[in-house]
Amino acid sequence: MDKKLLISIQNVTKTYQGSQQIQALKGINLDIFQGEILGLLGVNGAGKTTLSSIIATLHPATSGTILYNGHSIYDDIISFRRIIGFCPQKPNIDSMLTIKENLMFAGRYFNMPHEEIEQRTTELMQKFQLTKYANSKGSILSGGYKQRFLLARTLMHRPKLIILDEPTVALDPHIRRNLWDVIKILKSEGVTVLLTTHYLEEAEVLSDRVCILDNGLVKLIDTPENLKRNFAQANLEDVFLKLMQANEQEPENVA
Repeated sequence: MDKKLLISIQNVTKTYQGSQQIQALKGINLDIFQGEILGLLGVNGAGKTTLSSIIATLHPATSGTILYNGHSIYDDIISFRRIIGFCPQKPNIDSMLTIKENLMFAGRYFNMPHEEIEQRTTELMQKFQLTKYANSKGSILSGGYKQRFLLARTLMHRPKLIILDEPTVALDPHIRRNLWDVIKILKSEGVTVLLTTHYLEEAEVLSDRVCILDNGLVKLIDTPENLKRNFAQANLEDVFLKLMQANEQEPENVA
């Protein structure tokens, strides 16, 4: 059965102006299919955060476009923002509000009806095991529960695509694996996930496909299984290391 295209990223570039011009993205072409988990990998400075923030409409591209249902997202950026959810790396919970109030505020931000906000808040607190903290301030949550809250808030308005920016960074291994289970459940429910991570094991376990960025370009995109087979390696981490070693050995182009 053919996969349904959700997002098409076409020749997207990003250049930062300053005392020195930095070209962070150099013509990215990438399709994201409905219901998949796409892992976005690369060394620091490869362009992962820049690309994910452009897809999330947090920053504009310098050139190129992103299509949703065949139309540029920039034709109606407000409507596009209603179908995406962005989960940041660093928790940004309003410490003056309770967990329940934080979730309800997210619903009001997207102009959801009050009854739906109440129902969705209860549903998400149960789903992410946050009910016992409903009337507590976010500052009391542990790292793992803060990530659970961020995921719950990201899903408040039922987005079709969620962007997870290093969702398990700095978490203990057992808490990280608990969140892996949560992400797998989201996939089983039909949610499309763009996962930015520097944990290669995480990408291998969760991703249907991985996209490896290098110096602002798409270096490779394939399933973890195909990459391991093509590079004759036992795991994705060894594939990544072999690819980076090959890059270091490539001669630089001299103008």
